[in-house]
Amino acid sequence: MKMKNVAFVCLVACSLVCSAAPVVKVEKAGAEKVTVAINVQGSAWYQKCLKKNLELSGVFKVASSGSITVSGLAGGAVTATGRGKTIHANDAVSGDLSARMAARRFADAMVEAFSDGAKGFATTRLAFVNRKGANNAELYTCYPDGWDMKQVTSDGRAAVGPRWAPNGRDIYYTGFIHEKQLVYRLNTETSERECLGAFKNGASGAAVSPDGRSAAIILSYQGNPELYVMDLAKRTIIRLTKTPAAAESSPCWSPDGKKIAYVSDQTRNPQIYICDVATRQSTRYTSKGRQNTHPDWAKDGKLCWSSLQAGQWVVMASAPNNGESSARAVTSPGTWQDPTWAADSRHIVASRDKAIFLVDSDPDGDTKPVQMFHNKGNWMNPAMSK
Repeated sequence: MKMKNVAFVCLVACSLVCSAAPVVKVEKAGAEKVTVAINVQGSAWYQKCLKKNLELSGVFKVASSGSITVSGLAGGAVTATGRGKTIHANDAVSGDLSARMAARRFADAMVEAFSDGAKGFATTRLAFVNRKGANNAELYTCYPDGWDMKQVTSDGRAAVGPRWAPNGRDIYYTGFIHEKQLVYRLNTETSERECLGAFKNGASGAAVSPDGRSAAIILSYQGNPELYVMDLAKRTIIRLTKTPAAAESSPCWSPDGKKIAYVSDQTRNPQIYICDVATRQSTRYTSKGRQNTHPDWAKDGKLCWSSLQAGQWVVMASAPNNGESSARAVTSPGTWQDPTWAADSRHIVASRDKAIFLVDSDPDGDTKPVQMFHNKGNWMNPAMSK
């Protein structure tokens, strides 16, 4: 699959496929959740945001009465009490935005306190793409609750394949600002942007290592698209693959930074491979499904990807640090693309039908995907910070 501008072509193809997807049918109700009653005064946004994030966590169900009671004053002391525990927050609130951020922080604290130390994801961020035209796709960010959406590029050109750096601030993405496919780092706090290098034949797919020092990147300057690792401080590169008759794409790092999962069409159909960075040796990971694309690694070692099976796309997820034989579909068949793990290693965000959904991968959790926001647009390419 040698082609110029691989990332944007894939984006367009996914958009066309997703336009005729069936609605996911859900029958399973999910496991019993911890009930929470919320009575926080002082800010309607605080209470609304806390409710939504607690329910998105998959741990809690908000009701008029529950085994946990949250009470207090937004901008003052807020307390959650029940099940033999009490946690406190005392965040200053000076407006709707700060009220939402305080509620997100408390939602994450409640997940950790009342679910045996599990990690919440309310304060992480989602990056994604809004395709506005044939050659125009801009980057946006928001929180998992769908609020505080922000457009972070306005170039009138394609910006695709966003990936968060471990600092939760920088986004690495493939852009076509100067009519050439190159990789950029964008600081979402300052809007500072830099190009990682004006490589011959372009660059795409940068993913930053867990220690923040290196980036897996796809370069074509020596021929076809191959997998490389770039030292971000020195800007030196090491080539990891040599497949003259194939093209590599979509790299992501294992949690320990020792391996990189990526896509290659060595078999004429895209499949997922895993490369040991130290030895530069790759092994094929997937064999089920006609195509397997866009892998992403969770912090606990699970791998997810999009798989074309019987003519429809599903999201697959493996057991931690295990092979394809342990994987199962976590969505009903449809047009699911670009899965990305949330920080809790339980939820997956993926695109479908020009919208972005949160999917619970827990076999005992909710099976109904939750649409993360309903803003008008052609939304795709989600990436969660972790």
